[in-house]
Amino acid sequence: MRATVRDVAQRAGVSPKTVSNVVNGTFPVSPKTRLRVEAALAELDYVPNLSARGLRNGRTGVIALALPDLSTAYSAEMAHHFVEAAAQRNLTIQIEETRGGAEREHQLLSRARSHLVDGLVLNPVLLETSAVQPGVSLPPTVLIGEVNQPIADHVWIDNVAATSQMVELLLRHGHRRIAALGVMETESARLRRTGYRQALDAAGLPRLPELEIPTIDWDPSGGANAMRGFLAEHPAPDAVVCFTDSLALGALNVLWGAGFTVPGDVSVTGYDDVAESQFTVPALTTVSFDKRLLAETALRLVADRIADTDRPNETVTLSHSIVERASTANR
Repeated sequence: MRATVRDVAQRAGVSPKTVSNVVNGTFPVSPKTRLRVEAALAELDYVPNLSARGLRNGRTGVIALALPDLSTAYSAEMAHHFVEAAAQRNLTIQIEETRGGAEREHQLLSRARSHLVDGLVLNPVLLETSAVQPGVSLPPTVLIGEVNQPIADHVWIDNVAATSQMVELLLRHGHRRIAALGVMETESARLRRTGYRQALDAAGLPRLPELEIPTIDWDPSGGANAMRGFLAEHPAPDAVVCFTDSLALGALNVLWGAGFTVPGDVSVTGYDDVAESQFTVPALTTVSFDKRLLAETALRLVADRIADTDRPNETVTLSHSIVERASTANR
């Protein structure tokens, strides 16, 4: 007979409500308790009763997509492309927000193990804090973005190469005092700073700590606050390499307010090529890649993993390009 929630609760030594919280991810559960419940779920081969949803073959037709911050333009565009790509496969996307923490990732992994979703697409912020770690029982899961965990399939853009190429573009324009805006403890920031430094090293230019501008948030207000703080203590740089388009929006606003022209006084670049970057004043030079292809590739890998859980893990590096617009010019 099918195991029930009460059976799982008895095996784990917890209440049925706690089992429900682990399965549904509705309320936080301590890591120790969650592991006990997940072990009981596996031992009893617990599967929720999905008949009321009209599902067949134990599949929900739902893939969970978890992004760190749904308020950003980048996340909105990625969610759009995942929904569109999923529809082509007769799938539904469940959109979640992690805020860069592991707790929601743990909850989603539990939901997938309990067959409430067929698979997961996760965008962790840091390898160290991600719930996807060696030794964790992993349902069909694909990582997108910069965190590379070899136990899972992975789709990403080469951030080091992309940022290095952006700095090289600015160097060709005659810029030498180039700032990097967006430094923080995330894998994306680490890789983009590495690319920034590599290009400076290759050009024989010194790394100046004051030109690596830290930010608290990767959004327009974070970019504005960081740029404002920098200008209060330092002369304007020749150019600013912003680690996202959202950061660049804030930087453009502050530079304009401080009386600097872009690109006459300072060139500004972004990363991600969100739709708004074409309509900033001036239009933003940025790193571009095919977001629809990223979504399609991630969903293909999830489907392949569902069909064959033992297949070798696959990492796909998508191509990128530098789109030069009016925010950059010769010095």
